[in-house]
Amino acid sequence: MKIKEFGVEIWMNAYETKCKYNLAETCVESITLDQLLEFAGKKDTILAELLPMKMTYGAIEGSDRLRSVVASLYDQQANENVIITHGAIGANALVHETLVEPGDHVISVGPTYQQHYSIPESYGADVSILRLREENAFLPDLAELRAMVRQDTKLIALNNPNNPTGSLMDRELLEQIVEIARSVDAWILCDEVYRGTDQVGSGFTVSIADLYEKGISTASMSKTYSLAGLRLGWIVAPVELIHAVSIHRDYNTISVGMLDDHFAAIALENRDKILARNHALTRTNLAILDAWVAAEPKVSYVKPKAGTTALLKIDADMSSRDFCVRLLDAKGVMFTPGSALDIEGYVRIGYANNTEVLQEGLKKVSEFLREIR
Repeated sequence: MKIKEFGVEIWMNAYETKCKYNLAETCVESITLDQLLEFAGKKDTILAELLPMKMTYGAIEGSDRLRSVVASLYDQQANENVIITHGAIGANALVHETLVEPGDHVISVGPTYQQHYSIPESYGADVSILRLREENAFLPDLAELRAMVRQDTKLIALNNPNNPTGSLMDRELLEQIVEIARSVDAWILCDEVYRGTDQVGSGFTVSIADLYEKGISTASMSKTYSLAGLRLGWIVAPVELIHAVSIHRDYNTISVGMLDDHFAAIALENRDKILARNHALTRTNLAILDAWVAAEPKVSYVKPKAGTTALLKIDADMSSRDFCVRLLDAKGVMFTPGSALDIEGYVRIGYANNTEVLQEGLKKVSEFLREIR
């Protein structure tokens, strides 16, 4: 089986250890175990929980404790609708592996995380890309989607909130997409790894799993919950899909680590504190980015409504990759070129990391823009 190189991961692997100001990071700034245990009030008791653990395989589908707390993130889900995975990257891969066969028709939005079109392509699927365009605020055009679906459409892959654009599909738009999928009996996979980062209110938009009988939600501890080091995610879906996924998962996962499962449960049980910290960070930092864009005559964007990333359009006479490499070499600031995301003409910024790093990095970008003019 051949598959395309994973553009964004190759870029990150090549440069993220070589920058001073990492404005390509997509997680809300990671927390330490010390911070997590402080939030949970467990700093003095955690060893009593951990030391008796025998380091064998954990619960195969994830502990009942963790699956229960994951289910509580949704409106209509129970333990049997949840299976724990190796990050959202493992969750997405398992869904595609389970559902997609050679010759199937798959629709994926674009830009999005490359898994959602390159994996189906590698399995021999006929993949159509529903382009998200700036003039539509990077939201799907429903007329285009209606024209694109076919009677043999197996799967529609969405990403909400969207990486890299920060666009957000609300309930009304999602319900209309559900009706289109239902008309051809297609599954909808919605990568919801940034769910909980909306710029207003609770931070949560409704999940596709709660809207559609063939809706599949994937998510993880990495982005919204600042615990990428746990490498833990999940699939929430109808029971029959969970059972089908389990057959494939036995071949590549068995179980996630017991410690990862345990700490993820602690974090989600205390998510109110993590989310309060992270909403303050994402909302403060987006305001900083917004003011910077407004003051830079060569930069424009569609302001994100959720997530941790945005696409910046920069008026520079060079490719996105050349711009990013030159910026990194000159100022130590790392963006992600749009070319790594199959959308040339933009660069992606991750704005949800350390506030001081964001501020200093943007100053360096301004210096660079003045120099190349």
